[in-house]
Amino acid sequence: MTIRILPAVGDPDAARALTALLAGVPDVAAAPPVAESAALLDALAGAAPPDAAGPAAVEALPEVVLVHERIGPLPALDLIREVALRFPAVGVVLLTADAGPALYSAAMDAGARGVAGLPLGHDELAARVQAAAQWAAGVRVHLGGGREAPPGPAGTLLTVTGAKGGTGTTVTAVQLALAARQAGRRVALVDLDLQSGDIASYLDVQFRRSVVDLAGIADLSARVLADAIHDHPTGLALLLAPEEGERGEEVDDRAARQIVTALRARYDVVIADCGSQMQSANAAAVELADTALLVTTPDVVAVRAAKRQVRLWDRLRIRKAGSTLTVVNRLTRHTEIQPPLIAKATGTTVAATTIPAAFKELQPCVDSGRIQDLDARSTVRAALWALAGELGLVAASSGVPRLKSGHRTRPSLTGRRRKALTAGPAAPQTAPGPSALSSPAGPAAPYEEG
Repeated sequence: MTIRILPAVGDPDAARALTALLAGVPDVAAAPPVAESAALLDALAGAAPPDAAGPAAVEALPEVVLVHERIGPLPALDLIREVALRFPAVGVVLLTADAGPALYSAAMDAGARGVAGLPLGHDELAARVQAAAQWAAGVRVHLGGGREAPPGPAGTLLTVTGAKGGTGTTVTAVQLALAARQAGRRVALVDLDLQSGDIASYLDVQFRRSVVDLAGIADLSARVLADAIHDHPTGLALLLAPEEGERGEEVDDRAARQIVTALRARYDVVIADCGSQMQSANAAAVELADTALLVTTPDVVAVRAAKRQVRLWDRLRIRKAGSTLTVVNRLTRHTEIQPPLIAKATGTTVAATTIPAAFKELQPCVDSGRIQDLDARSTVRAALWALAGELGLVAASSGVPRLKSGHRTRPSLTGRRRKALTAGPAAPQTAPGPSALSSPAGPAAPYEEG
């Protein structure tokens, strides 16, 4: 959406400086400045055609009015109050050299939607204009004159968490991001495994900025984000974990929410690699996620860890088990622990697409740090890109390869009946059943699949 701005500045020099700054703000169309308060009110009153009324008249108004503190003859605060009363669908921003608490409070009481300090900075002006425009768009939607819904976080947020270390979380996150990017989506890949994130190693990246550089910044403007993001040759926007793991503590839940929200406003898809250790930052991301993936391997230790992770999320009210999607990695036809059993043990939904055990396909790309070069004929890549289709990250017509129904990576029990017995040293030849996944010892209830 293009933001229409009407500046009201009496000082010619200040008007020229403001016009030059507005020219550098993206998605902005600024009208020529008006020099006095009466001219501003006349311009707003005459913005709509004479026969326009209701929503059409509201739509004709600019989204933002910038009022300089030295406007006259009506004092700036009185002018803001008049604009707010007569044109409530316009967001007003006061430009003043005195941006202290007293004036800020007075401006808010008068009806302003923001205060920008003089001398103006590009980032501050852009942030104030966008916030006022977002507010104006929301008002216009309620008044029936909005062209579209108010701008806000629109991108899809997907988190990828491992049941334990080594389950394939980073490979899954990277390949899902590559699939979405090939489908034409704008994709941001964020490493929220703040102490031991490996996205940079997997994609052969050396970049000094990280997610820590965004912690503590109040206004995450487009320019601030761009400085912290690495534009990878694959087209992915990478926000990396810090090189010094101890600095990860600087990113708290509040900072994580702010960073994720800023990314969702600028990218179609945001994928966060949350690792396997829960901290406040990645817990906040999981809570906000549209889809939360939990990656596990089909062995007793990993499935127990997945169950602990799900219970932890539930106790901390981060996410319910029913809204978590489990992805089974390194599955073979002969694996005794099959997806239905994992779903039963964890209480989650298991993705229809499973990932085969084929590390030999991955090893050359992992060792060279170029996981993006994984062969398109690889069964692991095909499965992960099919998972991207299942998750809605790619459209049906995007050209991303899909696995056919009945692909060998979706194992079958071939109709045989299996009864799970107690796992442990006393019965080394038996298959691990539900009791092995729920408690370290004790008799197992019969579990049958046919």
